[in-house]
Formats: sequence, C-alpha cells, structure tokens
Amino acid sequence: MKIGILCYPTFGGSGVVATELGKALAEKGHSVHFITYSQPVRLEHFTENVFYHEVSVADYPLFEYAPYETALTSKLVDVARFEKLDIVHVHYAIPHASVAYMAKQIMESQGLKLPFITTLHGTDITLVGKNESYNPVVTFAINHSDAVTSVSESLRKETYNNFKVDKEIEVIPNFIDLRRFNKQRRDHFRRAIAPNNERLIVHASNFRPVKRISDVLKVFNKVADKIPSKLLLIGDGPERNRVEKECREICNGEHVLFLGKIDVVEEILSICDLFVLPSETESFGLAALEAMACQVPVISTNTGGLPEVNVNGFCGYMSDVGDVDDMAKNAIHILEDDSRLLQFKKNALEHAKTFDIQRILPIYQALYEKVLAEQK
Repeated sequence: MKIGILCYPTFGGSGVVATELGKALAEKGHSVHFITYSQPVRLEHFTENVFYHEVSVADYPLFEYAPYETALTSKLVDVARFEKLDIVHVHYAIPHASVAYMAKQIMESQGLKLPFITTLHGTDITLVGKNESYNPVVTFAINHSDAVTSVSESLRKETYNNFKVDKEIEVIPNFIDLRRFNKQRRDHFRRAIAPNNERLIVHASNFRPVKRISDVLKVFNKVADKIPSKLLLIGDGPERNRVEKECREICNGEHVLFLGKIDVVEEILSICDLFVLPSETESFGLAALEAMACQVPVISTNTGGLPEVNVNGFCGYMSDVGDVDDMAKNAIHILEDDSRLLQFKKNALEHAKTFDIQRILPIYQALYEKVLAEQK
C-alpha cells in the first residue's frame, strides 16, 4: 500500500504514535508519506520506504494567521496524485480530518479516490475539539471519515458523549516499540546522578497545566522525607518557568534536575525507579507506557484512559486527581523495599508487552485493507 500520514511533527503523543506507526508500516514494505510542516522528531534517520513532504505556507500581508489548513490540503492533493496514494491516515482530528475530507472531495472531482482514516488522540476531543469554534467542523469530519479509531475506550466514550457522532469508532490502543524502549545498561548515568544510590523518580511531559507538575513536586517532597531520592523532570512547555520557581521554593534544588527535551528518553528511563504522572486527564498515557517498557513502575491518577494502561497494584498504583498524599504513600510502598520494587519493575515490563507494536500493527493493516475493499 501507499499510505499518506498527516500528523503534528512535535514531541506530542499523537505525532510520536503517527511516526512510529509509519516507520513500522514501512518495515513491512508499505510506502509511507508523511505530510506536515516540519520533519517529525521521531523521523530522525533515513528509513527505507519512508518519505517526507514539507508543507509551505505563503507569506502574504493580508493574512493575520497563515492559512495552514488550505496549504496542507493542497499539498495532500499534490502528493496523493503524484505518488498515487491508496489511503490517508490522519492523526489528531484538528485540522487533519477536515483537511483529508476536503482533499478527498477535490480528488473525487477529478475521478480519483482518496479514502481516509481518522485517529482521535485526546485533546482534539477532550479539550480543543469541544470548543464551539471547532466542534461543528470536528463532528462533520469525524462522521465523514471512512473509518475512525481512538487510542482508548475512555476516549471513545468521551467522543460519543461530547459530539453528535454516529460513526463507529474502533479502539486501537497506543503502542510501544520494545526494540527501542527497553531497560538499557546505563550504570554510569545512574552513578553520576545518584552517587549515593538514591532512588530516582521521573516525570516526562509537555509541561502543560493539565499535567499538574506541581503535584509531582509535592509527591516527591513527601517521598524524599522518607527515602533518599532525586527527581528528574523531562520535557518543556508553558509551565516550565513557573515549576522551576516553585521547585526552588519547596524542594531541595540539588535533588531536582530539569533535563529539558530529550530525544533518547529511554536512556533516562532505564536508570529510574518510579514514574509519576498525576495528570488531570490522559486519554491514554503514552509516557507511562514508555516508562513501563523500560521497567519503571508508575504512580498515576485514575482519570481517562490511564486505568487501561496502569494496572493498579500490579505495575503501579492509581489515585484520585490531586490526592498527593495517597500518591506519595503508594510511591513509598514501592520504593522502600528492594524486592518489592524489583517485582513491580518486572510487572511493568510484562504489562507493557501487551502493547507491543508488533501486536497492534496488524490491527491497523487490517483496517486499511477493510477500508480499501469498501472502495471497490
């Protein structure tokens, strides 16, 4: 198959999943074409059967905001015609689903078919998509997709609850490439960060308010009062400056490291003992899954799709949003005993294996084939 993929090229979960899916499809011999405004961050090396098409937006003084959606539609039509794409898979509904619909109509006017699948990832439904500025367009584009998937059962239900969607939504969970995300020997990293063999607690996110990073600091403080520990914060975003200031006020700065954006996050995860994700909402929790694949148990909230990823009492614990006392208690329970910590680490990997991309990829391939068969 010749497959077009529309996604955001950043560190966000939807872009990461889209890129990893495309690379896996390419390994199976499919021709995969990424169409976006910059090269996806996970597309860092040359990969056979993978192609990148950059979208350029004309700079014209009449426009206060660049018409990216129009430029993306034109680029998709151009690539689809020249490369003879069989199908398009769009990740994150805004604006990609409406772009795919518009491109499909343009292609049909020329006697060509361009079916498209929309994958819902989270804030395109739970936050941005619900805004009245976008809701009608998102609803229309979802209902006119040739197939729709969501990354969790929780997101599927929320879509039906908040949008007038009559299209069937198939749940295909996010996945992990265990060839990349696995526990690696990085003893020198650990010795450098924790010379006295402190426990290493980690959080990774886009530093947005929904991630409740202040709760990470509060949990860490309570844990550090009982167990010598250090906190590693991976990522960057709008909350970064505020969190750094708060950290200086309530934490021992020597015990908290801001690592910023890291491409090889698996190397840091490999030396850590516990991942903390106290989000207000998570449609899936890909960061938690990446940690589990590296044998890091998870302390998380019980919101959204997290219960579908973090099995309470097996590979970590879940608490209500904002209950930092319970999160800290559970974290201490895991960290205070070496044998218990080792068991949770083994359990985390065992559960992560159920999300191996080699299990999920055939589900997507079957969906592509089903949609193409319906076009005949």
